[in-house]
Amino acid sequence: MDSSAVVGSTISEPHSDMEFESHEAAYAFYKEYAKSAGFGTAKLSSRRSRASKEFIDAKFSCIRYGNKQQSDDAINPRPSPKIGCKASMHVKRRQDGKWYVYSFVKEHNHELLPAQAHFFRSHRSSDPLSNDVRMRRRKNSNAVSKLFTAYQNVDCLENFVKHQHDKGRSLVLEAGHAHLLLELFMHMQEENPKFFYAVDLNEEHRLRNVFWVDAKGLEDFTYFSDVVSFDTTYFTSKYKIPLVMFIGVNHHIQPTLLGCALIADETIYTFAWLLQTWLIAMGERAPQVLLTDQNEAIKAAVAAFLPGTRHCFCLWHILEMIPKQLEFFGAWHDSFLEKFNNCIYKSWTEEQFDKKWWELVDDFNLRDVDWVQSLYDDRTCWAPTFMKDISFAGLSTSSRSESLNSLFDNYIQIDTSLRAFIEQYRMILEDRHEEEAKANFDAWHETPDLKSPSPFEKQMLSVYTHEIFRKFQVEVLGAAACHLKKENDGVTSAYTVKDFENNQNYMVEWNTSTSDICCSCHLFEYKGYLCRHAIVVLQMSGVFSIPPKYILQRWTNAAMSRHPIGEKLEEVQSKVRRFNDLCRRAIILGEEGSLSQESYYMALGAISEALKQCANLNNSVENGMRPDASSTHVVCNVEEEYHSIITSKNKVPDPKPNTGKKAVRSGMAGRSLGSVENSEGNKGKFALFVL
Repeated sequence: MDSSAVVGSTISEPHSDMEFESHEAAYAFYKEYAKSAGFGTAKLSSRRSRASKEFIDAKFSCIRYGNKQQSDDAINPRPSPKIGCKASMHVKRRQDGKWYVYSFVKEHNHELLPAQAHFFRSHRSSDPLSNDVRMRRRKNSNAVSKLFTAYQNVDCLENFVKHQHDKGRSLVLEAGHAHLLLELFMHMQEENPKFFYAVDLNEEHRLRNVFWVDAKGLEDFTYFSDVVSFDTTYFTSKYKIPLVMFIGVNHHIQPTLLGCALIADETIYTFAWLLQTWLIAMGERAPQVLLTDQNEAIKAAVAAFLPGTRHCFCLWHILEMIPKQLEFFGAWHDSFLEKFNNCIYKSWTEEQFDKKWWELVDDFNLRDVDWVQSLYDDRTCWAPTFMKDISFAGLSTSSRSESLNSLFDNYIQIDTSLRAFIEQYRMILEDRHEEEAKANFDAWHETPDLKSPSPFEKQMLSVYTHEIFRKFQVEVLGAAACHLKKENDGVTSAYTVKDFENNQNYMVEWNTSTSDICCSCHLFEYKGYLCRHAIVVLQMSGVFSIPPKYILQRWTNAAMSRHPIGEKLEEVQSKVRRFNDLCRRAIILGEEGSLSQESYYMALGAISEALKQCANLNNSVENGMRPDASSTHVVCNVEEEYHSIITSKNKVPDPKPNTGKKAVRSGMAGRSLGSVENSEGNKGKFALFVL
């Protein structure tokens, strides 16, 4: 990155005409320049004269200069910021004692952060007052008080303290673990200033609760805030670490970590503080749906701080509680479960649910069991019958082993210590990021195979991510094993669908005027895509495309677009095609641009200019203004090329990229982003170069 783009006018760039009284003065200048530009510094090397023993040579660099090396400390390896940056300043001493700039490299291979420069270790001591503990504590107090102005009413937390001893509870940590936790937070925040953490101290100023979330978690919540799971399994199951987590799911059906906390207890106060703090970290944006355990303290905290959020209970938690709460059943357990499942899974209406529920309760004499009564009182929070207007995106399953939450069990065992978890935490983040990057790469390079002539399958091929498409594909193929019977006619038609694969009957309602469709299997509500029973009803009703309202943007290749995909299917498909096309071309550009420093800067400049022109063009269109003439000219030229590529593609059935020897050239010189010559030298163009 070019540092001249961000350096203010008061700090000039180093140049050969500069003179300094000493190498320390030269380094002080370089530090000021670095702080203004937005990077940290280090003294790379220095050399003394053999005769006079005085310094005659010194080199200063960006803190990311050089390559990462393995730390000698295998137990507590220090994190290294080195990524091969070349930015540096080399100074030498003249005969007259003055120092001059011998060489200067200003280009960086990473982002510069002028607004967060004070976080770099080399700049922390630039302000003399910052070394004073009392001043630093006062500044921290001011920052904390500013943070807590986001609370509507700080005192309201006191209303949740039912017992006086609640205030005195604290985290039970082993010696030195609090320091390890603080070190983790400092390192994470130094690597990325967007890292967020907060602590809650009791009246004795001891640590009671602590919360943190990394920058990737904050970004993921921006795109996948529709449903969040608040998992307290490790705390309630008496694991060694009192860990609770906020978990989301991305467009590849992969879990995302939206926050972690260590808590002292399960009081309303603790959950109120935690939800309030998490809400602040997420920029005061509440999720549409929050999944939790059935817990009265959590229920009260959610009602107080997330009033606009639909609070639901994890289905697997309800089912796992049955043997614990009704352990006196013994031999009747299997019989109870059969009728219980029939009630919750096969009740099409609320009236049917009520009838089956009370029959179940009376059959097993459960009217006096408080937990059973609480289940009925909270039925709208967990029973599938009442979940027709939401989607859990796969986060609510019938068993924990099937849930995305269980993936974190690979890193956390019942005896995992806080020290071990801190080491595992970075691995969790790295593994999550790597898996997402691989899924994105596959989405740009591969296209799933069609397994049927179904128009529904063809429709969603280029819209859904690979993982969702394959699951949807199973439903499309499964529709062949379904037979439907129309129960009534009208604007809203009801069908009974016999699924021969599992030998079950399902009810499907289809409204032709509103394009609303609902199935008693509740696949859309729990997974986020239509089931085979709904597909066969659409097909028999003469509808051969999925209604747009049942195509969730979170499952599409455009999930992370800042613009909604819209209601028209053609717009969705067109946008996804453009997105995938640009991603593939960007990878090709990345390969060509990385071959030399010169081609790298050329590619970087082209990307920057293209990004600026696209932003200006889109802003002009959104504001109803006429686009700039030069931008319009570029768009027209590219559009002509794009249409010629598409036309050529349509003329040539099933085009394949050349794999012959003529296509392999040293350095891949002359490779086109939008075309490729075949082995016979044919000038026809294909739409994409498949890697």
